[in-house]
Amino acid sequence: MSYDPLDHDLERGMQQRRNVLGDTWVDQSVAKANNFTADFQSMITRYAWNEIWARPGLDHKSRRMMVLSTTIALGRWEEYELHVRAALLGDAASRLTPDELKEVLMQSAIYAGVPAANTAFSHALPILRELGGQIGYALTPQSPASASHPGVGQRLRSGGTPALHYSVRAPRNGQRPRHTIVLSHALGCDLSMWDELATLLAADCRVIAYDHRGHGSSDAPEGLYRMAELADDAARLLRELGTGPVIWVGLSMGGMVGQELALRHPDLVAALVLANTTSGYPEDLRAVWQQRIATVREQGIAAIADAVMARYFHDDFRGTHRATVARYRQRLSSTGAAGYIGCCNAVGQMDSGARLHAIQAPTLVIAGALDQGTPVAMSRALAESIPNAQLTVLEQASHLSAIEQPAAFASAVTGFIASLPQ
Repeated sequence: MSYDPLDHDLERGMQQRRNVLGDTWVDQSVAKANNFTADFQSMITRYAWNEIWARPGLDHKSRRMMVLSTTIALGRWEEYELHVRAALLGDAASRLTPDELKEVLMQSAIYAGVPAANTAFSHALPILRELGGQIGYALTPQSPASASHPGVGQRLRSGGTPALHYSVRAPRNGQRPRHTIVLSHALGCDLSMWDELATLLAADCRVIAYDHRGHGSSDAPEGLYRMAELADDAARLLRELGTGPVIWVGLSMGGMVGQELALRHPDLVAALVLANTTSGYPEDLRAVWQQRIATVREQGIAAIADAVMARYFHDDFRGTHRATVARYRQRLSSTGAAGYIGCCNAVGQMDSGARLHAIQAPTLVIAGALDQGTPVAMSRALAESIPNAQLTVLEQASHLSAIEQPAAFASAVTGFIASLPQ
């Protein structure tokens, strides 16, 4: 009978231990073992590191976060510090960024208590100071009054007329923004339609979302608006914020504003994403917009709400995502009639087709295969009129394609952004 001198459970556990904690710490720990502690070291290597950490059901990054949460809840601060250090210095697949570490601590404040989370922050700070140079992270002074929810951004109002409500998400990686991106919403919506995409893009970009005049918390001047006015509103906001050229992502009305902005203020536009939009409507459809204005004036927005939802979302989506549709219906219905009518006029009178050849910014046009409001043919014509524009058609997407197909929409946007020069 053969005999293998290697204890494979111990060897596997030791490898997991090194993968998670790093060679330096494990070498020091093993070197300190003696006749009193060796049995314990053997046990935890076999069982904690092989039997548990080597299980494939959870990746190491998830296990790191669980260990940090548990050590915070139990007040095991020596073990906590060991795993904070290991998490920040781990391999690319399993390491935690300082921002991710902060989120673990924020979550712990709810489930382990504020005093435990406060202690966890105090133990983490010296480690961040020590390792900052290695991991590219610097602690800088910041007033609590300037802190904002990273999934919402800092909410502000512009100083221009009309005043615009907007949010700014700083890059979560703490580095200089790779790009500044502006997200421009559809008619009858508000900046919250971009929450998911904005949070994704804010990983390494500065992201600005805003409410158009007549929408959300922005001012609603009286009268009928023109698309040029909406573009000038955006230009005033960007100049107030000193953004320089931005990547403009606009859907429906937001895409129309992007076209006008690129034509009227080309110095402010580095690239365009024009989703579910058009450069203008034929006369028969312009008449439809005027009829919508008349209906809202006479009967209120509620009279058109169901018809708008039928255009914004296709039948299957409306059947399987009733709560989402209800939320957008409520947002539409709560929009002030004056602002909605004003923007309907701007959309209905949109006419940039003959000028699109002047747009020099790299452009991606996104269409929804099921979009009735701006069919694929309109998007194709738009793309063909802008020099070197690309066209992407999203399947199973209607007018609000970013809501119906968020992953596909985000993939198209991030892929396009990745192709742009830094």
